[in-house]
Amino acid sequence: MLKILLAFLFIFSNGVHAASPTLGDAYAEKAKEAILIDCDTGTVLYEKNADALTYPSSMTKIMSVYLAFERLKDGRMNLQSPILISPKAWKTGGSRMFLNPNTHVSLEEILKGVIIQSGNDASVALAEGLGGTEENFAREMTEKAHSIGAKNTSFKNAHGLTEDDHVSTVRDLAIIGRSIIKEFPEYYPYFGETKYTHNGITQPNRNPLLSIGHLKADGLKTGMTDEGGYGLVGSAEKDGRRLIVVVNGLKSEKDRATVSEQLLSWGFREFENKTFPKSGMPVVQGVKTWLGEEPTVDLTVQEPVTIVLDKGKMKQIKMEAIYQEPLEAPLAQGQVVGTLQITMPDQSIREIPLVIAKAVPSVGPFKRILSAFNYIIWGHS
Repeated sequence: MLKILLAFLFIFSNGVHAASPTLGDAYAEKAKEAILIDCDTGTVLYEKNADALTYPSSMTKIMSVYLAFERLKDGRMNLQSPILISPKAWKTGGSRMFLNPNTHVSLEEILKGVIIQSGNDASVALAEGLGGTEENFAREMTEKAHSIGAKNTSFKNAHGLTEDDHVSTVRDLAIIGRSIIKEFPEYYPYFGETKYTHNGITQPNRNPLLSIGHLKADGLKTGMTDEGGYGLVGSAEKDGRRLIVVVNGLKSEKDRATVSEQLLSWGFREFENKTFPKSGMPVVQGVKTWLGEEPTVDLTVQEPVTIVLDKGKMKQIKMEAIYQEPLEAPLAQGQVVGTLQITMPDQSIREIPLVIAKAVPSVGPFKRILSAFNYIIWGHS
């Protein structure tokens, strides 16, 4: 028997407005590659050439610090662990933390130099301190990236200066950024710091989103090389929702800031997250039972489900509960008895198991015989 959830259709279609399907393309026009995802669910809200191989430039550094965060979390290192600054690290060109060779600097200082100052010298020092050599560390970076789903990425160094086969995609960079946010919340705030001073030299965080008040952005990393253009992995949180944007291949700092801001603002404005069922609210009520101590039972889902919805397409969302009625007792709490199918425009059908909300024991032998007799005579129990 098929039941249509009209109540949910009403909830999701109430008080929404139409969203233009071309806005994402318009905002990302100047980017060669772009992606916008919902951090909680991983849902892609917009993408453009998201799987095209591109030079990640200094956005590489989010993978470098990922491995440092891992070592901090599992106790192999602590924030005061000393990192030796080698002549190789000291000589590394490009953006710098201005480290002194043959000195020791704490891991926390190095992390700030990598994240806030985008120091290539700090990145090499980090790689050597954690991996022995930068080459070994780059291999570990690649292996870890693949293990968390960033399978099209290949790192050859820890800083992002252009090398053959040092490539990634904006989708992979979004995956890495999301993993950092979700796995290391205790260390993620480093990305939101706006400046850092080392050796008497104060440098600002290059992330332009941090200075845009209405976004409440708090990460992650910019990048720029002649080959890759201007890029950014950014994240912001608003009203309990967090989005991640990645853009690359832009021609200027201004374009990078504008495109990433507009995509994030559009994502917050035109999409919303719906979690159901609400506390204490079943998905389907009053489903008939057969030979049960209770004549009916409610159905729910195993745990609340969050779905990202385009506000302009809410009226097109269909939700159907599919199950066979009556349900034969005994019925255990949490027992799967059906499927909730959610059909959304331009997306594949999502199926979520429907389960028994509260256990229903079967009736005793006498009631079973009586129910069977009533069914034979009257057609019901």
